[in-house]
Amino acid sequence: MLMMDRPRGCRTLLLVLFLGNMATALEVPLDPKVLEGLPQPPTITHQSPKDYIVDPRENIVIHCEAKGKPHPSFSWTRNGIHFDIDLESKVTMKPHSGTLIIDISGGDKAEAYEGVYQCTARNEHGTAISNNIVIRQSNTFAIIKALILEGSPLWSKEKIKPIVVQEGVSLVLQCRPPAGLPPPIIFWMDNNFQRLPQSRRVSQGLNGDLYFSNVVTEDSRSDYICYARFPHTQTIQQKQPITVRVLNMDAINETMAAYLNDTDLFGDDPAEERRPSFLVPTGSTSSKMVLRGQVLELECIAEGLPTPEVTWSKVSGELPTKRAFFQNFQKTLQIMDVSEADAGEYRCTAKNRLGSVHHTISVTVKAAPYWISAPRNLVLAPLETGVLTCRARGNPKPTISWFMNGVPIENAPTDLTRKVEDDTIIFTEVQTGSSAVYQCNASNEYGYLLSNAFVNVLAEPPRVLTPLDKVYQVIMNKRALLDCASFGSPLPGIRWFKDSRSSVLDGDPFVFHENGTLEIPVAQAFNSGKYTCVATNSFGISENRVHLEVKEPTRILKQPEYKVVQRNRNVVFECKVKHDPSLIPTMTWLKDNGELPDDERFIVDSDSLTIMEVTENDKGTYTCIMNTTLDQDSASAQLTVVEATPTPAVIYEKPDAPTDLELTDPGARSVQLTWIPGDEHNSPIKKFLIQYEDALHDSGTWHNLTEVPGTKTTAHLKLSPYVHYSFRVIARNEIGYSLPSQPSHQYKTNPAAPDENPSEVKGMGTEPNNLVISWKPLTGLQSNGPGLQYKVMWKQMHVDEKWTSVTVANVSKFVVAGTPTFVPYEVKVQAVNNYGHGPNPAVIIGYSGEDLPVEAPEISRVLVQNSTLAEVNWRSVPAKSVRGKLQGYRVYYWKERSLHKHNGHGHPHHMEQQTLTFGENRSHGKLPGLHPYSLYKVNIRVFNGRGEGPASTSQQFETPEGVPGQPAFLRVTDNNLDSLTLEWGPPHEKNGRLTGYTLKYHSVNNSNELGHLEELTVPANETSITLHNLKYSTRYKFYFSAKTLKGPGPSITEEFATIMDTALPVSPVFGNVSSSVGEDGALITWEYWGPEKHIYVEYIVENSNEDWQKEMVNGSQSHVLKGLKEGLAYKVRLVAKGHTDQTVHRSEELLVTLPAMASRQVDIATQGWFIGLMCAIALLILVLLIVCFIKRNKGGKYPVKEKEDAHADPEIQPMKDDDITFGEYSDNEDHKPLKGSRTPSSGTVKRDESDDSLVDYGEGGDGQFNEDGSFIGQYSGKTERDTVQGHESSEAPSPVNAMNSFV
Repeated sequence: MLMMDRPRGCRTLLLVLFLGNMATALEVPLDPKVLEGLPQPPTITHQSPKDYIVDPRENIVIHCEAKGKPHPSFSWTRNGIHFDIDLESKVTMKPHSGTLIIDISGGDKAEAYEGVYQCTARNEHGTAISNNIVIRQSNTFAIIKALILEGSPLWSKEKIKPIVVQEGVSLVLQCRPPAGLPPPIIFWMDNNFQRLPQSRRVSQGLNGDLYFSNVVTEDSRSDYICYARFPHTQTIQQKQPITVRVLNMDAINETMAAYLNDTDLFGDDPAEERRPSFLVPTGSTSSKMVLRGQVLELECIAEGLPTPEVTWSKVSGELPTKRAFFQNFQKTLQIMDVSEADAGEYRCTAKNRLGSVHHTISVTVKAAPYWISAPRNLVLAPLETGVLTCRARGNPKPTISWFMNGVPIENAPTDLTRKVEDDTIIFTEVQTGSSAVYQCNASNEYGYLLSNAFVNVLAEPPRVLTPLDKVYQVIMNKRALLDCASFGSPLPGIRWFKDSRSSVLDGDPFVFHENGTLEIPVAQAFNSGKYTCVATNSFGISENRVHLEVKEPTRILKQPEYKVVQRNRNVVFECKVKHDPSLIPTMTWLKDNGELPDDERFIVDSDSLTIMEVTENDKGTYTCIMNTTLDQDSASAQLTVVEATPTPAVIYEKPDAPTDLELTDPGARSVQLTWIPGDEHNSPIKKFLIQYEDALHDSGTWHNLTEVPGTKTTAHLKLSPYVHYSFRVIARNEIGYSLPSQPSHQYKTNPAAPDENPSEVKGMGTEPNNLVISWKPLTGLQSNGPGLQYKVMWKQMHVDEKWTSVTVANVSKFVVAGTPTFVPYEVKVQAVNNYGHGPNPAVIIGYSGEDLPVEAPEISRVLVQNSTLAEVNWRSVPAKSVRGKLQGYRVYYWKERSLHKHNGHGHPHHMEQQTLTFGENRSHGKLPGLHPYSLYKVNIRVFNGRGEGPASTSQQFETPEGVPGQPAFLRVTDNNLDSLTLEWGPPHEKNGRLTGYTLKYHSVNNSNELGHLEELTVPANETSITLHNLKYSTRYKFYFSAKTLKGPGPSITEEFATIMDTALPVSPVFGNVSSSVGEDGALITWEYWGPEKHIYVEYIVENSNEDWQKEMVNGSQSHVLKGLKEGLAYKVRLVAKGHTDQTVHRSEELLVTLPAMASRQVDIATQGWFIGLMCAIALLILVLLIVCFIKRNKGGKYPVKEKEDAHADPEIQPMKDDDITFGEYSDNEDHKPLKGSRTPSSGTVKRDESDDSLVDYGEGGDGQFNEDGSFIGQYSGKTERDTVQGHESSEAPSPVNAMNSFV
């Protein structure tokens, strides 16, 4: 059966992956307008905790809130039985809610309402259920009530006799508070309500007792009082005070008589210094179980003299530093948020100068179920596919149970579109009306998880949710996002149109998002307009219009300028801004990035800031910020305040722009420019910058032409032909540049022949038979006239021939075809226009195209220098055979095979080919990175710019032996008290003939001190060794290396330990190991009782020298070995490995023999043709039965009027499917008869009304659950088919387990 389950699991996994790629669950938007019209199964939105401890002084409120469309109705069960709220006068349910309010203010006892409650929320689309809510009253209140009303104390009132002890002995003061729910908090105080001092010597244990490692005379006092604080009531109760008297040897003789009759005397002998021993816990070992996620608390309290010091360690690992904390003076180890990795053995050590003692605590970590993937709601369209997954983990592994609308899914109505596969439900081609709520219950002995997830099948036409005619505003060159949020089932497709709907928007510059949003990455003015989005699915179409407005950016045209102002003068900062006229701007001024001072001297206008009568406090940086609703711009300026002087202050500013530009002395290629400088503003002008604009070739762009000193106001300008010049002048002083002057009138120069030829002329072939001549074209300013062309000229060198030329225009290259391969050419390019030729061009040398080389170099010799390096020498090829420019040589070499015997010629191991490139002048090269003791091959190719030529004849060479690599592995196969058996694998890289192995080892103690180093030599043919006379329970470090004639290789280092000396024999952890052989392979089964998680099945062919093969079994107790060869016998064993991959346990070896191939008999029952034939016969019989049934009923008397009357009378209608309710899932608020059912006066429902009942499926009163939430007797017992009890019955099905599962 197991051999059949594995392929089915694989098919299920593939199907889930396939459906996961196909299914697309819809996201239902939270838009109220959408939600208002959509049907939705119930969803539990709020519920009380599973374990609910109530305060009996207040009303009990059990929460249950749910949503759905239509709004769900609610019902409750208590202890698995329907809880009729109408019959409980003290219980009410909040309107439009399932929350219960139990009024106990009238003296009712809270314990009367203790129990397990479960809420059910249902509507016509499904049923959701809550967790089991366990209501318990804290017994703390019963204790307090008894104390107050009845006068009974928490602790006994009997007199506690004084405790007399001699100095130095240990002492335990017991508290033993009464149990509480939750438990009380314990602390020790004196009569003055001061906490008793605690230390490494005196401390309180987890159980509340007070422990003294040794007592001193200062411990004598009469007010050791244990207090218990109960959290729920916030009350504190105390135990009777305890008196302790500590006597030394001198005082014992004097006080013995006085206390002998009425005291307990501890200790008969004088207390001497002693080694530590543990007060808590007792013995040398103990165990503790903790649940995953909880806090692990381990306690070790020791006594001894002097006071012992307690330390902690983990035997099989390290303590988790970020989660481990030490409390109570190192006596308590706390590990927060425990995980499975925290399991293992923990050792506490108590130590003083006389010795030490250890205690080992074995910690086991279990886990209540926790979610890996809880099921999530699915919204599907008809005929769509979806998957519900419910994955949980725990220890033990949780059991997954599925329910539909609160009913076990195996009892739910059959649905061919639904398939349950373990923790997955697959829905295929769902149908309208198949909506339901599914519950997943994951439980083990430590708890359970319950999750509701609905499958809502919706057939909805598209709706566009974005508001109609919404206006989007965006700044030019910014990103624009136009929303088209939509909903429909199935998910609608979105198309966008602009202005008219003539064509769909597609491609650049638009980006279309999956949610329907249209993105314009860089919005421009022409993108403004009306956009229409259209949503379409199989049920309809919907569209919406939005508008996009692209606005001009906000820019500061005139920035505030640097100001130097005398004190008590006024200053004005200007800030002139340009913005889109449709946007409302807001001007804000800041001083030093903060608000302006609240001072009337600061006057803010629309485009300026004025500061009246400035003071020294006004200096700083002033920033104007212009904000609109879409963007902003800012600029800053510095204000410097200087002292007033009798003479007017000198203000330094940028110069004013020059004026009155005039052109004189016109020439063919020159003109005289004059101007009048502007105001210098107390800073002399240093220079003038003259710029020009070429209206003919580059209109609107100003270029720097020349600079003249600031003392000159004229400049003689050299000009180019065929340019339409305009000039302007900019002045510069120490402060900065002035604004440009107004442009001069336009000055046009006449055309002329070119003054220069193209630059960067090159000649280079791209094919073996061409020559490509390229150049950098002249600019419009360099052309000197219209009709610019290029005369391209070339001729082959060393050949008596004339220049060949061609004239081209508007290109930067020319291809000469039909050339010989790689020959030199003389090339030149001359500029020509309508007014003549340029100067005589320079000649450059170019080459026609290259072809592949035709000859290979000859390898002259290969010199092997060592086991990893060789040198190859070659003879060069004739230059003519290169057919291009020789660029170098490429040497290819590869390992052909190893020289070991088992790697003979029949088994080559080709390695990846390696390549080295050498320059054109080289005739030798070194080959690094070779493998020792290997056969190599090498060949050489010559290459040019076109590529490589043919390869030379490959030459073989052998590398000598080298040192071997690290052994493949080193492990322990058997460890005993005084011996270890080591097993190893030879190195993967032997690099020669192995001559043996070297084993070195020494002991390592807990402080990492090293023992004496032992060394052994092992023959090369050995694979294991047993070391005897070792120390028990000792860790050893091993260094193991292989060696060849060349020497030893690197060592593999491992640490292993002998087992501890123990009196009890170790019981086997593997048992009942057996095997069976089938078609799929060998099935190995076993039982395992060990704690290790890493279990492997190892196998090897009998009498074979190969390594054991292993396969991990992932926690199961059976495994199928596949791929075994028929007719062979295999040895099989099971091994358990620890965290360090060290073998801890091994089973006895099992011999499994696979029979030789035999002819397989064909089972006719499994043949496809036979199954198809049987299905066809069954279908034919079914059709015949239907035809007979129709013909038989044609003669029946069923008047239409009688049918209509029967359906019109609600008292005689049959029970509808939607009205069927049962047990704890019924919606019977008033215990009235089911709607549409006929109920006789006897309160029973006749059997002839419905042949279907939950009693027929084991849902009657006899059905119940065991402790882990599974049914007991669900399908057993005699079925009563005559009548079922009505709602008046006080007995109802009780399928609720109180703690673990919900049905």
